[in-house]
Amino acid sequence: MVRYRRNFVPGGMFFFTVTLDDRKSSVLIDHIELLRAAFRETQRERPFVIDAIVVLPDHLHAVLTLPPGDSDFSDRWRRIKGSFTRSVRAVGAKISRDHRGEYSLWQRRFWEHTIRDDGDFERCVNYVHFNPVKHQLATSPSDWPFSSLHRYVRAGILPPDWGGDGRVDTTNFGERKD
Repeated sequence: MVRYRRNFVPGGMFFFTVTLDDRKSSVLIDHIELLRAAFRETQRERPFVIDAIVVLPDHLHAVLTLPPGDSDFSDRWRRIKGSFTRSVRAVGAKISRDHRGEYSLWQRRFWEHTIRDDGDFERCVNYVHFNPVKHQLATSPSDWPFSSLHRYVRAGILPPDWGGDGRVDTTNFGERKD
């Protein structure tokens, strides 16, 4: 059995990829308001900051910062996944069960990366915001509605045409330069 080693950094900032079990599903964007509610509910119970996020049909990427002294991102993802699953079931969506009888909406695990510095943060946020173009869901990042890019544009951090003019270097998003 593979043993996953997580880097638990109290008050840390992390990049996550969280994926549905059925990679052909579009349940995340079909029920985006329920997903948003699951995030808000979890934030009330276990605070965290969403630094960047993009929601695609079958997976999402997020950069989250935990409060000082707190490193339990796993419980937050458990709560978000559970709340969303319960809400989707409550509106009548059919979710299959696995061999243990558990709902199999989400893949059991998630991928996480500890943000090391400002450059790493920028690469990860750029990866998040450019992801809909990478997956050919949009021709420009600003065309995708389920992205924190729009918040960055409103705040004046990024221009409205960011990533849509071909000047963004997408070759090393999220990858460390050695």
